[in-house]
Amino acid sequence: MAATPAVAREKTMRSARVRTPGFRIRHSLERFLTYALLIFFSFFVLIPFAYMISTSLKTEEQLFIWPIRWIPDPIAWSNYPQAFVELNRIAPNLTFWRILANTLFITLLAMTAELIAVSMVAYGFARFQFPLRNTLFIILLSTMMLPGIVTLIPTFLIWRNLQLINTYDPLVTGIWLGGGAWAVFLLRQFLLTIPRDFEEAAYIDGANVLQVFVIIMLPLIKPALLALAVLIFQGNWNNFMGPLIYLNSVDQFPMVMALKFFQESLSKEAPKWHYMMAMSTVMAAPLLLLYFMAQRYFIEGLTIGGVKG
Repeated sequence: MAATPAVAREKTMRSARVRTPGFRIRHSLERFLTYALLIFFSFFVLIPFAYMISTSLKTEEQLFIWPIRWIPDPIAWSNYPQAFVELNRIAPNLTFWRILANTLFITLLAMTAELIAVSMVAYGFARFQFPLRNTLFIILLSTMMLPGIVTLIPTFLIWRNLQLINTYDPLVTGIWLGGGAWAVFLLRQFLLTIPRDFEEAAYIDGANVLQVFVIIMLPLIKPALLALAVLIFQGNWNNFMGPLIYLNSVDQFPMVMALKFFQESLSKEAPKWHYMMAMSTVMAAPLLLLYFMAQRYFIEGLTIGGVKG
C-alpha cells in the first residue's frame, strides 16, 4: 500500500534532520555520554573482581602490602591447586572433583526440573481457557511478594518428617512441583507473542497437545528458555541457604558450602586470603563463562518477553 502524503512528508523531514550537522553532533554527544557513564559505573563493578583475581595470584607475603599491587610479582599460579590441597587436608573426602560433581549435580538437575515445570505452567496459562485462569495467575504472581524466609521453617519441617534431611532431595525434588512465579510470568509473556497459527496447523495435521508443546512451542521459545537457564543456573550454583539447612555431611557440600567450610576451618589459623580468593575465582569462572557464551540469547529472551501482556 502506497504511503500517504503526510507519512511521506514525515519520512522526508526525519531523513533531513538526520543529515543536519547539529543532529549528528547531538547524537554523537549523547552516545559519548552514554558510553562514558557505562564505563564509569562498570569500573566500580569490576573492582571487586579485579581484586579477587589479583589476590588469588599473590604470595602470602604480598597480601597486606600497601599500596595494593594489582599485578603480583611474582605471580603465584600454584595458589589454585594448593587451595584445594589445603581444603582436602582439612576434610579428606572433600576433593576438587567431588565438590565440582556435587555442585553440577544439584545445579543441572534443579535447572532442568525448573525449566520443565515453569514451561508447562506458562504454556497452560498462555494457551488454555479454564475457569478462574486469570485469578489463579494473579495468585501465582502474588507469591512473588512473599519472602522466602516465611516458608523456610515449614518447608524444613516437611522434609524432616519425610526423613530426607542430609540428602539432595530438598534441593532438587521440590522444584519438580513448580518453579518460580517470575519464570512462569516471563515465559507466559513470551508465549503470548507467538501466533497461534503454528499450533493450529499442527492440530490440523493430527498432533496432540503434548506433541504441539514439545515439537512446536519449545523450539520457538528457546531464547526465553536459555535466558531462564542462565538465571536458574546462577541461582542454584550460588545457593547457600539450601545446602546450609539440608546438608550435614561434608562430602555432600557444593562449591559455595565448601568455600564457607574452608573459611571457618582457617579462622583459627593465620588468614590465607590468597587461597580463599583462588577458590572464589574458581567458583565465579563458570558463571562468567556462561554469561559470555549465552549473552545474545539472554538479552533477547529478557527483552522479547515484555513485548505483549
